Amino acid sequence: MKFNPITPEAVAALSAIVGQEHTLLPAAAEDMLRYSHDETEDLRYEPEVVLKPANAEEISRIMQYCNQNLIPVTPRGAGTGLSGGALAVHKGVILSTERLNKIVEIDERNLQATVEPGVITQVFQEAVIERGLFYPPDPSSRGSCFLGGNLSESSGGPRAVKYGVTKDYVLNVEVVLPSGEITWTGANVLKNATGYNLTQLMVGSEGTLGIITKIVFKLIPYPPQNMVMLVPFRKEEEACAAVSQIFMAGIVPSAMEFMERDAIEWTCCYLGMEVTMAPDEEAHLLIELDGNDMDLLFKDAERVYEVLERFNVGEILVADTEKQKEDLWRLRRNVGHAVKSNSVYKEEDTVVPRAELPVLLRGVKEIGARYNFKSVCYGHAGDGNLHINIVKGDMSDEDWNNKLPDGIKEIFKLCVELGGTISGEHGIGLVQRQYIDIALNEVQLRLMRGIKQLFDPQGILNPGKIF
Repeated sequence: MKFNPITPEAVAALSAIVGQEHTLLPAAAEDMLRYSHDETEDLRYEPEVVLKPANAEEISRIMQYCNQNLIPVTPRGAGTGLSGGALAVHKGVILSTERLNKIVEIDERNLQATVEPGVITQVFQEAVIERGLFYPPDPSSRGSCFLGGNLSESSGGPRAVKYGVTKDYVLNVEVVLPSGEITWTGANVLKNATGYNLTQLMVGSEGTLGIITKIVFKLIPYPPQNMVMLVPFRKEEEACAAVSQIFMAGIVPSAMEFMERDAIEWTCCYLGMEVTMAPDEEAHLLIELDGNDMDLLFKDAERVYEVLERFNVGEILVADTEKQKEDLWRLRRNVGHAVKSNSVYKEEDTVVPRAELPVLLRGVKEIGARYNFKSVCYGHAGDGNLHINIVKGDMSDEDWNNKLPDGIKEIFKLCVELGGTISGEHGIGLVQRQYIDIALNEVQLRLMRGIKQLFDPQGILNPGKIF
């Protein structure tokens, strides 16, 4: 698809919709810079204009104009994505949802909330907790990421193991289509068997089918009690193997996070924290239990201990203060930032059935040895979602650029062989699209391309992503 560049006339027309104060042009170099990248490695794509609309009606007018004039539009939330999904690879318009930042309603009677897409995830979580309610999805960037971006990627996070991911809490979505039409996708009900599920089609579509302008979430009662423990293992694969055994014992933790030794050491250095580790400890599980009754949590913890006794574990740390719990979670949530600050890297977001985690981890290390790259692994062990940070280390630039993609292909092929796929929560976006045929066959790809064509026949919305 060949797109048209943005002319001065187009800038004037689009600026008239949102106002000059909500329009950014390349002349505003510093302000534009943050819209040229997300958190994906070191990619940079500068748009021709950034627009910050205030509501669905303004977005509708923008999309009508761009659709008529073949101008590409890239929707953008907070820019915390890890797949290049919010980058203007074909230039054109970045459409920022940062001004759509209202919590419209918290409906306590029906345990629902209506929000705009620019609300920060943690802000929303804290607002509903004040009402005794709970919105569980909590990606590591929850303090800065937007709910609209969470929907676009169907984000997960540590508590997905017990509570599910973003898609499990979305009842209804208001969207603006590439044509400019505004529509709701469903109904504000827990059951809906009326036609195709357009709501779930939008969730995880990475901004390629429509622009989300309102979201209706399901909420649940807030569990006020929790326990957090950090469990050291002398063998990485035993840490992974313990995960399935804990579930087999009838325990469903609210979080079960895996961290290699390097992940903890690098993050402690990055944060200026200290975690005591014996020289022979290779990995840790961060386990959280939650509920309404502390006595019951202690009983669950005893059963977890019984499982852990089957493995070669070190001294288990049980957080006995809220500060200690916060510190352990701060450690886990900053692993990605620590690796990024330490070295040139690529992060791959793999997922397999959780019983296959030991096989995946062993395979990643074997592939790394063949291709001469180091990996730092961590992630959501409870649901089989392993983040693999590939560190350049001693690799030459030539090998990093030309041979590494073959190593990544091998990792992804292994994931698929184990019954998994190539992304659990980061999405395909720009950086994974070259690998998508490893996970999806031609029939699946044809159906998905047909859906994209139906929603966006001109191909103007977030072009260059997924396919």
